[in-house]
Amino acid sequence: MKAIRIAMWSGPRNISTAMMRAFGARVDCAVSDEPFYAAYLAATGLDHPMREAVIASQPNDWREVAAAMTGAIPEDKPLWYQKHMTQHMLPGFGRDWIDAVANAFLIRAPEAVLASYAQKRGEFTLEEIGLPAQADLFERAAERLGKAPPVIAGADVLADPRRALGALCAALDVTFDEAMLSWPPGRRATDGVWAPAWYGAVEQSTGFGPPQREAAFDDLPDRLKRIAEAARPYYEKLEKHRLSGSAKASV
Repeated sequence: MKAIRIAMWSGPRNISTAMMRAFGARVDCAVSDEPFYAAYLAATGLDHPMREAVIASQPNDWREVAAAMTGAIPEDKPLWYQKHMTQHMLPGFGRDWIDAVANAFLIRAPEAVLASYAQKRGEFTLEEIGLPAQADLFERAAERLGKAPPVIAGADVLADPRRALGALCAALDVTFDEAMLSWPPGRRATDGVWAPAWYGAVEQSTGFGPPQREAAFDDLPDRLKRIAEAARPYYEKLEKHRLSGSAKASV
């Protein structure tokens, strides 16, 4: 397989860590966990769980991180799955490096994201759930490719992991591997230091869980409904390019 660097762009409270587990279960794939997180916290001053530990664990200069993302693939693997949070790509962070990787986008309805994120953080803005940045990154990738880059919905992965991951792999020109469907429980050396604050459910998992009822607009308090209304146009821009849940896995 030719060397492929996949930048998977997601907002928070999606199945982004489970997706990292799926790719990490492949013997041919290296993974990186939110490499811009420390640079993001250092630049914004936001008070996230384990803030100081995160800042100490990674480079704080986005330039250093960007150079690493297009550099040598860890362990000389042919495939590199980079789990990125879209909100981490602040306006002042350069994006030219993104043109050198294969970009894909993991989406979840904003109402569901907000209901979940609010359980972890009391007050936050639209920008913190990443949808404006995700739409901007999508447009950049689409302009370079001349077509929409792959967009996958977490709900489709949970509904039929084999089919959805097969469609994603096909879109990325990567051979699907059955190993992506299960993994041993526990923490990984590649997990960020913030894992104790965020990864409890994933650490207990051995594969993708069943679909669950997603929060709807009417389930949200008024303060979150305002953010959901602002987020909806950004989400719909990507959602219309969502890979078909009925696509056959390339095996």
